[in-house]
Amino acid sequence: MSRLGRDSNSDSSSLDDGSKSLLERSTNVTTENVRPAEEANGLSRMQTLIHLLKCNIGTGLLGLPLAMKNAGLLVGPLSLLGIGVLTVHCMVILLNCAHHLSQRLQKTFVNYEEAMMYSLETSPNAWLRTHSVWGRYTVSFLLITTQLGFCSVYFMFMADNLQQMVEEAHMTSNNCQPRKLLALAPVLDIHFYMLSILPFLILLVFIHNLKLLSIFSSLANITTLGSMALIFKYIIQEIPDPSNLPLVASWQTFLLFFGTAVFTFEGVGMVLPLKNQMRNPQQFPFVLYLGMSLVIILYICLGTLGYMKFGSSTQASITLNLPNCWLYQSVKLLYSVSIFFTYALQFHVPAEIILPFAISQVSESWTLFIDLSVRIALVCLTCVSAILIPHLNLVISFVGSVSSSALALIIPPLLELITFYPKDMSCITIAKDIMISILGLLGCVCGTYQALYELIQPIDHSTANSTNMCLTQVSAQTSQGMPFLVLDFFGGLLHL
Repeated sequence: MSRLGRDSNSDSSSLDDGSKSLLERSTNVTTENVRPAEEANGLSRMQTLIHLLKCNIGTGLLGLPLAMKNAGLLVGPLSLLGIGVLTVHCMVILLNCAHHLSQRLQKTFVNYEEAMMYSLETSPNAWLRTHSVWGRYTVSFLLITTQLGFCSVYFMFMADNLQQMVEEAHMTSNNCQPRKLLALAPVLDIHFYMLSILPFLILLVFIHNLKLLSIFSSLANITTLGSMALIFKYIIQEIPDPSNLPLVASWQTFLLFFGTAVFTFEGVGMVLPLKNQMRNPQQFPFVLYLGMSLVIILYICLGTLGYMKFGSSTQASITLNLPNCWLYQSVKLLYSVSIFFTYALQFHVPAEIILPFAISQVSESWTLFIDLSVRIALVCLTCVSAILIPHLNLVISFVGSVSSSALALIIPPLLELITFYPKDMSCITIAKDIMISILGLLGCVCGTYQALYELIQPIDHSTANSTNMCLTQVSAQTSQGMPFLVLDFFGGLLHL
């Protein structure tokens, strides 16, 4: 239950009495068993790299072909590269600010929320110093909503693929032919598959030790590697002529691309916790650059090749475009297993923010009960969210635009300005930070608007790109003469 990177002296003397007492109670609970990473035999470079890769290679990766469709064959890869470079740069800014503040305040570790609060406390502006605690609350809220948003998307992804595997099992063959998109009645509602996954995820999130989770992370990476190899094997074969694909898409769909692209870089919330848990934290920049370089290359290749392969029929997840044969059904199974284990990693961040405060409100005898109850409640919350908004691609874009863009692109440059201004900053650095924050803010506002606009629109079954919209695919060779059935169940949900 220990809060990652928590220092036992993390109270702020400038906080008001109510906020200070809340933080003190939270800190007292979470620091009893904390030791520096070096003393606790922390994560090795390889373990840290595994965690970093797994935190960034999630469901957003499989949605990149659709993101490329929303941006255009030329604009998509270039924009994804630019967003990737900016995101990594902002991660480095976050690391530098946290390191600077920990040295200035003589603390062992500083996490994201603490970095924001301490930076405001030491700023030259009196108003910012007075309201520094709200910086911590804001970052904590964004971390919670972002990570739980990831977890909600994971629910939808696993349920989508599980439904497709189960309900197409009787039509699955050894002959891997391209799919044909048909609207078919599902045998079981998608909600059944979400609820069937729920108990297993509840058991999984009871594990809250990163070193133990690294075992599951390794398993997830192995299954991801296997599924990625099979996906690339298929999409590089017989790629159609891409000359008929638009190089530049409309600005409305590009806004959805922005949200999806930012969402895809899912690991910003884990950067400081991973560094703080390393055996040799000074080696983390090397791990970060290596890991994120591999991630960006993988993103661009999969997104571009996937869009070139499937064109206008590209779905919310590339796994839903794969042929209905046993080989590629195994890809869905492998990647679903990978996402299942990744859920615990993404869940770790909001749980470790909420649990200390919840536990501090009860006596020691109730600690275990409250710990388990909060974890169960948070998992159920992500399940309910997935049930209420069953649109994988739009939820990815919405979460990316709202929370991910703030954490990844808006706050880090502002944090650097507050931390180092005016003594240690050049005019170029100041201008750069302002431009990155403005870009992130524009993407956040416009992307959120477009995602919400798309969510409230009636479903067009001819252009829907998620099986949650009651579109299931069957193999071309088994679909001859199959009648079309149009279902409006989820359409009704949208109008509630």
